[in-house]
Amino acid sequence: METKSLFNAEETKNCYKVAYHTLGCKLNFAETSSITKQLNKYGFRSVKEGEQADLCVLNTCSVTDTADHKCRQAISHLHRIHPNAFIIVTGCYAQLKPEELSKIKGVDLVLGVKEKFDYERYVNIIQTRKNNNGNAQILHTPTKDIRTFSPSCSFDERTRHFLKIQDGCDYYCSYCTIPFARGRSRSASIDDTLDITRKIINDGAKEIVLTGVNLGDFGKQRKENLFQLIQKLDELDYDGRYRISSIEPNLLTNEIISFVAESKHFTPHFHIPLQSGSNSILELMKRKYRKELFAEKLLTIKKLMPNAFIGVDVIVGTRGEKPELFEESMDFIKKMDISQLHVFSYSERSGTKALEIPYIVSPIEKKRRSDLLHRLSEFKQKEFYKNNMGKTAVVLWEDVHKEHNMNGFTENYIRITAPYDERKVNTFEKIKIGNFSSDSLLSMTKDSL
Repeated sequence: METKSLFNAEETKNCYKVAYHTLGCKLNFAETSSITKQLNKYGFRSVKEGEQADLCVLNTCSVTDTADHKCRQAISHLHRIHPNAFIIVTGCYAQLKPEELSKIKGVDLVLGVKEKFDYERYVNIIQTRKNNNGNAQILHTPTKDIRTFSPSCSFDERTRHFLKIQDGCDYYCSYCTIPFARGRSRSASIDDTLDITRKIINDGAKEIVLTGVNLGDFGKQRKENLFQLIQKLDELDYDGRYRISSIEPNLLTNEIISFVAESKHFTPHFHIPLQSGSNSILELMKRKYRKELFAEKLLTIKKLMPNAFIGVDVIVGTRGEKPELFEESMDFIKKMDISQLHVFSYSERSGTKALEIPYIVSPIEKKRRSDLLHRLSEFKQKEFYKNNMGKTAVVLWEDVHKEHNMNGFTENYIRITAPYDERKVNTFEKIKIGNFSSDSLLSMTKDSL
């Protein structure tokens, strides 16, 4: 058995190098950022290009079979690139199928959802590394026993900070494994969330995105709620802005919509999962709303914020989605005043109730339906951009530049392009929205006022 004393803080001081790899949602990226910060306290540092890593940390997703496949590919890639590294796998896949992951060549330690933040335990408990023919060690808590909430925050080159304020889900939609991977809904208190936000603001964040698995359930176990939180956040001394990430239509209250319309810092930007425009499919999915409620929420948003960006999640090819039900869904979405669709193809997940539904959509038909909705999304996005041409907006410039141009986003999430100017990175500028770029629907030109 090969032995490596890898987790002694004194031995690792300014020595051991870590390669991080994250798959899945923004929540995972925020959590990886927290893991990175904690390991840095133990003397680890991120690997530089061309260096061999001593430790690899893979934070996984398991929302679809494709996601599982990408996780396995990532493990093989990390083991091939860093053959002598100690490999830790965590995240949703690790929570759902720890034994399966532990048997993959190269994996040394599998951490469940709770254990990924139990730094003291796994940094000090693992002293030896098994050879690659043996199984990895598993640290895992059954999902039903997970009660703790661990806040996380990440930032990217786009200058946005993604603040995790909620985790877990109490909804058991028939197609979804997230409640089994993440556990029940939980969050920090409003006061603790405000303290974290103040630190992020003091670090220079100009835009904070509130993220969670089921964001609208924030605070429910504490008899607090999301509306109370955003009111408090809006009162903070802050020269930046907030965005609310994905929120269920039945949890997006009219008081939240009205508040965002009048707030000092919250942007007119909503991401609302629809999943299907057919009530029959919504019922099969075990969703908590009907399409009429979704339509009502959109009307309320557009009445108060005509230029608001509205992104919508849709799943195609679910079990039970007969051709006439897809056409019903498609017709409904066409009529909705939305800005962009995020289209997902249904994936079979073991243990879900959807597998009891007999009607199966073929892979070819799923692709056809996905292609139709992607084309509809392009049309919707183009119309949204056209409707905003010539209007004034405030853009936050990013440190991303290509061919001497830089990008930024307006408050209502329109991407703006202008000549790169390093002095403007992470600053706001009032602009007039110009014409479409010739090479991308997602870019627009900038005309200074």
